[in-house]
Amino acid sequence: MFLRISSPVFGPFFLIEMRVVSALLVLLPVCIVMGKSHEILSNWRPIFLLSLCNMTIPFCLLAYATLSIGAGFASIINSTVPFFTAIIAFSFWQQRLSLLAIVGMFIGFSGVVLLMVVYSGPLSLNASLLPIAAGIVGSIFYGLAINLMAQYLPAVSGVAITTGSLMFSSLTLLPLALWKMPEVMPTGSIWLSVLALGIICTGFAFVLFYRLISRIGSNLAVTNTFMIPLFSLFWANLFLAEEVTFSMLFACTLVLAGVGLTTGSLIRLVNFWRAKLVR
Repeated sequence: MFLRISSPVFGPFFLIEMRVVSALLVLLPVCIVMGKSHEILSNWRPIFLLSLCNMTIPFCLLAYATLSIGAGFASIINSTVPFFTAIIAFSFWQQRLSLLAIVGMFIGFSGVVLLMVVYSGPLSLNASLLPIAAGIVGSIFYGLAINLMAQYLPAVSGVAITTGSLMFSSLTLLPLALWKMPEVMPTGSIWLSVLALGIICTGFAFVLFYRLISRIGSNLAVTNTFMIPLFSLFWANLFLAEEVTFSMLFACTLVLAGVGLTTGSLIRLVNFWRAKLVR
């Protein structure tokens, strides 16, 4: 929601630079006080690669996408991250996929296709399907980043990974941010959205997420994205007056069901409640 509010005002590149810098200014002192800065120095190569895949590139792609599509719709696309995480793990790290997982992939893709069909009409009036493609590519980069973190940085603290990623992203995006700096700098409450996006939704959220991956693994950790579309649709409807249609809800259900089958989370949830009912 904060991305949808701020992106049209600041532009994608400048907004993301402000997002990562604001988060960095808060987390860098925390990282130093906790004595975790040495972890950044000793693991700077994988952290730099992770910053590109988990912040620099997907942040800009999603900021660009929200210039044309609603926050609720963008969140549904973002919920495909576990789906791409499983595909990349199978393709590059030989993690096996069950028949249910493959079925889940087709169901998830059908949900994304449905979203594209539903929005192709409204978008064709003032935009192309490029923003939707940008959102999907951003999700693919997120899926790659989660696998990279699980494979190469499992023993590094979440504070060090997040702080290092923010540092590298700030430096990488600086030339683009200066190039696309708004001619008239916005003032007022819009900066609260930028600070909330950076400090809360980026800094602290990624610390918790990386810590979760190190504790329970990437396949389980990414299932938290199941909740993103539901909350995003609710907040977008409440604060931005974005319409929530039956087609959006149905597509969201297909995506979440597909992701649940692909990661195995849906089966575990069914088994959990079955065991509860038996008791």
